Amino acid sequence: ELAEGYNTEVHTRFPPEPNGYLHIGSAKAIWINASTAEKYNGKFNRMILSLKNKDLLLIVLIYFGFCQMSFAQNLDKNCFKTGADRPELYLPLLKNKTIGVVTNQTGLMKDKTFLVDFLVKNDVKIKSIFAPEHGFRGDADAGEYVKNGVDTKTGIPIVSLYGSNKKPKPDQLKGIDIVLFDIQDVGVRFYTYISTLTYVMEAAAENGVEVILLDRPNPHDGYIDGPVLKNQWKSFVGMHQI
Repeated sequence: ELAEGYNTEVHTRFPPEPNGYLHIGSAKAIWINASTAEKYNGKFNRMILSLKNKDLLLIVLIYFGFCQMSFAQNLDKNCFKTGADRPELYLPLLKNKTIGVVTNQTGLMKDKTFLVDFLVKNDVKIKSIFAPEHGFRGDADAGEYVKNGVDTKTGIPIVSLYGSNKKPKPDQLKGIDIVLFDIQDVGVRFYTYISTLTYVMEAAAENGVEVILLDRPNPHDGYIDGPVLKNQWKSFVGMHQI
C-alpha cells in the first residue's frame, strides 16, 4: 500500500484487538507490530494494560500453569524406563551366558528390586559381582578401600574394584562371557564410577569379554559447567578431559 500510494505511513499498535484483551500469541504480535513500524519508519502505539486486563493475564498464566502440572502428573508412568527396567531387551542376550555384574546400591529397578536379585530370580548365571567405590551395598566411606567378599543374600563372590585392584584382572574375567554394568552416576566428573566403567571396558576388550551398559539418566543433563580437566591432573578421580 505504501508503494502504490494508498497510505503514507505504517501505524501499528498492541494489543491489535479493539477491546485490548491479551491473547495467545501476544508476544509474537508485539514483535511483529513493533518491527514492522520500525522497518517502514512508521509509528507503534503500545496500549497500557488496565487493571482488568492484568487480572485476566494473571488468571490465564495460573490456568496454564495448573494445566502443565496436571499434564505432568497424569503422564503414563511407563513413558520413561531405565536400562534395568527393560529386561525384555537384555535378558535374551544373557541367556546361557556366564556374566559378571558391576553395580551397587543404586542398581534398582522401578519396584525397588536389586538388579542382582532380579537376575538370580530369572536364572541368569552370575559368576562375580564387581564392587566400585563405596562397595556393593554402598556402606563404605568415600576413599575407603573396598574388600573382596561374598554377598550374604545370593552367595555370589564380590570382587573389589576400589583399592589396590581398580581394573579387572584376566583371572577375574576368566569364564565370564558378558559384564553387565548398572550404576547411577551423579553427572559430575570427579565421581569414580565413570573411571570404573573405563577400566572395565578396557579389561573386557583385552580379554574378549562383551560389556552391556544399562543406561540411567544424567541428573545434570543439559547443564554443563566448570573447567576441562588438565592432563597433568588425571587420576582415578578424574580420568577424562571433560
